[in-house]
Amino acid sequence: MGEDLLLRNVRPMGRAAVDVLIQAGRIAAQGPTLTAPPGIATEDGRGMLLLPGLVEAHTHLDKSLWGMPYQPNIAGPRLIDKIDNERALKRAWDIDPARQSARQVVQSIRMGSTHIRSHVDVDTDHGLWGIEGVMATREAYRDAITMDIVAFPQSGIIRRPGTAELMDAALALGAEHVGGIDPCAIDRDPKGHLDVVFGLSQKHGRPVDIHLHEPGEMGAFSMDLIIERTRALGMAGKVTISHAFCLGSPDRDLVDPLLAELAALDIAIMTTGPAARPAPPVRRLVEMGIRICAGSDGIRDTWGPYGNADMLERAMFIGLRNNFRRDEEVEIAFAVCTTGGAAVMRLDGYGTDIGCVADLLVLPGATITDAVVTRPARAFVIKHGRVVSRDGQALVSAP
Repeated sequence: MGEDLLLRNVRPMGRAAVDVLIQAGRIAAQGPTLTAPPGIATEDGRGMLLLPGLVEAHTHLDKSLWGMPYQPNIAGPRLIDKIDNERALKRAWDIDPARQSARQVVQSIRMGSTHIRSHVDVDTDHGLWGIEGVMATREAYRDAITMDIVAFPQSGIIRRPGTAELMDAALALGAEHVGGIDPCAIDRDPKGHLDVVFGLSQKHGRPVDIHLHEPGEMGAFSMDLIIERTRALGMAGKVTISHAFCLGSPDRDLVDPLLAELAALDIAIMTTGPAARPAPPVRRLVEMGIRICAGSDGIRDTWGPYGNADMLERAMFIGLRNNFRRDEEVEIAFAVCTTGGAAVMRLDGYGTDIGCVADLLVLPGATITDAVVTRPARAFVIKHGRVVSRDGQALVSAP
């Protein structure tokens, strides 16, 4: 249910200051000195920027350590070491998915995110514990943030019999996406892995969002198999490949044909702007019309101690990783964390124009680039016309 609000003296996307009238949760009018309807709440924007809410399009709400006592990081160097270590520590450290996802969600709200896509672990050690916990959080905070859930086989599918059945159950419970991970490197059976992922997608009519950490030629091989399935099953526009490190290869003969196929089939890409791995070349993807979004990935979890759920900071990381320096380049990184995420999540009515859903962020700054590089405290975060965070403090609480 949307609410009514009049925002005075704000600058949509850094343009000239106007008043913005929100009615029933959508932007109804913009202009100088609008007259507030009787009884409507009014907020003074004091000439600040008005931006669309930030989009956290890839995170893992079920396993953050946010708000828990500090634990030294003991994960091994390989990806599988981190996966196995995490699975073992969930019960030992009481990483309760409902509690921890709520804590991260509240942090995301105060940092200005209005939408989240979370990959949630499904495995034979913990069953649907993560799915059920994050679903409880989604219901509890539905008026403050929009969330969708990926049933994610973090520990693999083929190598852990029973996982496919659990993913089937997670989708039946209401997970919106089928996840997958490294068909060659984790399961060592790319055909078997993708048979399950795309089979569940066809059975439940759900899109796919698959982790692909595999680098170089291995990653290109797996990506080509994903492309092949997407084409054969008529799933253009319904597949996201997360991380896609292989697209960061300097071998243009390897990468360019993949980019052409991604563009032709409208397969989306998610990047975190990683510091220590090859990364998709954001400008090239944008120029080719490939939908690209971003996310924080894990936040203060057993994989590493970093992260604060700030998608403005993520835009900065993407800018740094892609050597974006000019204002118009930094704005590309910002777009990946806003309109790019909205395009990947298929959000209806996203933006700051008349008619858009009033999921908005108000904060100080001369320009969008200024906001990305200074990352000031968020003055207002607005969800469907309702202020859900003020002066950097969420108006909802976490356990």
